Formats: sequence, structure tokens, C-alpha cells
Amino acid sequence: MVDNGPGREYRAQLSGLLEADVRPPLRARLISGHGNVGFGRGHNLAWRAVPADFHLVLNPDVALEPDAVDKALQYLLANARVVILAPEARGGSGERLYLCKRYPSVLDLALRGFAPAALRRSFRARLERYEMRDVLGEQPVKGVPIVSGSFMFCRRSALEAIGGFAEDFFLYFEDFDLSLRAGRLGELAWVPSVRIVHYGGEAARKGWRHVWFFARSAVTFFNRNGWKWA
Repeated sequence: MVDNGPGREYRAQLSGLLEADVRPPLRARLISGHGNVGFGRGHNLAWRAVPADFHLVLNPDVALEPDAVDKALQYLLANARVVILAPEARGGSGERLYLCKRYPSVLDLALRGFAPAALRRSFRARLERYEMRDVLGEQPVKGVPIVSGSFMFCRRSALEAIGGFAEDFFLYFEDFDLSLRAGRLGELAWVPSVRIVHYGGEAARKGWRHVWFFARSAVTFFNRNGWKWA
């Protein structure tokens, strides 16, 4: 367990929970005291601490179908070149979510994240292409450029080879950057038999602090990977 919270009191509470609830053959280890170092760096602490073959990046606002992890493992074991797997996702009201993306432009991000609904409708075809709706159907798709960090089932050997998440991101776009770097080693795949429900909202709906994180990380992403304006 990686504790990104502040202070020793929180560490003591977590230690107590682990001691009370984790029983052999399961084992627990708490990594604490570093504070809130951000999404990507927190995951780096986690996967480096455990010698597992796979690492699941998962948002706390995601619910998994009971067989999701089992099906993800089966697919990765059968497809050695796939380094990251993305699932079929639905929102809390049952609407389909599109977690796979083509490389974004500044215009794509502005339209999708902040434009009013009427303006988004004018650019519907463009945004649907950005979300890869033209290729995501009923069968798995390999060669996806970018997948969402709400659920990334990662092969550990790939994370080791690329050094995990880039730690100059605090929140947002670390998943885009990781996807691009991992895609140079192997394939990213979307597998619709692996299903999740994602209850999270977009950055613009979470207040100006999240808008600031989003904008700052977008600049970092484009500086690292190349600017595309339209």
C-alpha cells in the first residue's frame, strides 16, 4: 500500500488496518512518509516495490466486472507483444466511454474538455475520430496509440524498460506519455471482454484547481512529445 497522505497519524491508522485485516498467506507492506507525490510517481513506488509480472493502474472511482482481471491476464499471457491493455468502459449511467485515443491536438483537448455542448456537436466527427470510434467495435484492437490511466493493465517488463511513469507530471497526461513510450516497445490493445464502470468526471467539472493541473500537464506532455495545434 502506497500512502500519499500527510503526517504520521495517517500512517499509524493504515498500519493498524493492515495488521488487523491482512492474514497469511497474504502479506502487506506500507510505503509512507513521502506525501502526495502525484499519480504517476505513486504508481512507480507501487510497482517497483512488488516483484509481480503485471501491474494494474486503476482509478479509485472505477468498478471492475468480476472477471475483468482474469480476462486481462488471459489476454496478456496469450499475446506476448501486448504491453498495456485497455478495457471496454461504461459510465455510471451506462453510457459507453472511449478510453483509447489518437495523438491529441491542442484543439482536440480544448473542445473535448472545455467547449460547450453546442460547439462540440459542430466538431462531432473530429472528436469521434480522436476517440477512435471508427475502429473500436466488437473485437480486440491492437496498435492503439494512447489509453486512459483509469485502467491500464501493464506488463512489468515494459514498465522497467521505460522507467515507469514520467515523474514531471503530477496529475493528468502521465498516462498519455506512458502510452507513447510503451508503444515503442510493443503493442497497446483494447479488449472489450474486459469491462469496467468509470464514475469519474472530467477536469473541467472538478474546479479551477484541476483545470490548472490539466493545463500545466498538457504543456508538459506537448513539450515532451511534440506540439500539435489543430
